Amino acid sequence: MIDAQPDELTAAVDEIMADAGITRNRALIRRMLSTGILLGQEDTDRLDLKIASVALVEMRDAFRLFQPYAGVPKVTVFGSARTTQDDPLYVQARSVASVLAERGWMVVTGAGPGIMQAAAEGAGEKMALGVSIRLPFEEKPDAVVADDTHRVEMKYFFTRKLMLVKESTGFICLPGGFGTLDEMFELLTLQQTGKAEPMPIVLLDQPGGTFWKGLERFIVESLIPAAVISADDFDRVLVTDSAEEAVAEITGFWRNYDSLRWVDDLLVLRLKYSPTDAEIDMLNAEFASLLVDGRIERISALPIEQADRDRVDLPRLALRLRQREVGGLYRLIDAINALSSAG
Repeated sequence: MIDAQPDELTAAVDEIMADAGITRNRALIRRMLSTGILLGQEDTDRLDLKIASVALVEMRDAFRLFQPYAGVPKVTVFGSARTTQDDPLYVQARSVASVLAERGWMVVTGAGPGIMQAAAEGAGEKMALGVSIRLPFEEKPDAVVADDTHRVEMKYFFTRKLMLVKESTGFICLPGGFGTLDEMFELLTLQQTGKAEPMPIVLLDQPGGTFWKGLERFIVESLIPAAVISADDFDRVLVTDSAEEAVAEITGFWRNYDSLRWVDDLLVLRLKYSPTDAEIDMLNAEFASLLVDGRIERISALPIEQADRDRVDLPRLALRLRQREVGGLYRLIDAINALSSAG
């Protein structure tokens, strides 16, 4: 948050916005412009200014890349840049991307070689989006997204990771090195801390592969016993060597579940189909341990949702979820998607 600005600065910024024809979201634009002026007034270090300015430019470029496809579901595919074209993992990545693209999903990658290239090839030119990074050591892909209108290049990893995560509603991680593991663990951290809404996450290996099984074993044998994560924190992740299972997990997650919103301590789940009374009773019997108190109940859109026009026409369930029950929330969503009323 920035401090309240002098009237002179506010007036000057408002005049700039008026001259530029800006009529929407003026408070947000005012804050960005005012922050830039403050950085100059405060004798900010030149390197810090370069970081801030480049990050803003890169985010604008990425927003423009994704904007035309706002209504299209997207899945981000992570994996090693060093995977060769004759590797079974390359074939697996290309296969899973091809099937998802056929089902209407755009495939987002880091626009590099290896797994990223395989996924882009599988999706095809029209269904692939790339967010690349300028690196001094990594080789360039032979072919990724063919048209620059489907690709944006970035300098900073943090802006790149933001865009690889922000626009997608599903994630598939194939084996990789430090970069892939960093991206995978950031996904899990965002989910665990509630900084990102629930999304399907698949750790996909080659048929018969054990790469992710080793990670799963480490989590079960070391992290959970050390009490540094909750026992069910890994429940949100599907570990598989089947492209078909990966596709089913990504698409099935959205069969009935639509979105959620916290209103104070009340968790509101928005659904595509309204559950029956008997189904709600079943959910209460199975998931009572997740609740602080009360029951899972059917509700209408709350006043704040109505004021924000926030998916007000969808059926809703509300509950008071215990803290750190993210794994349990995923199991609840899975149960909601499996209800007979769900289409």
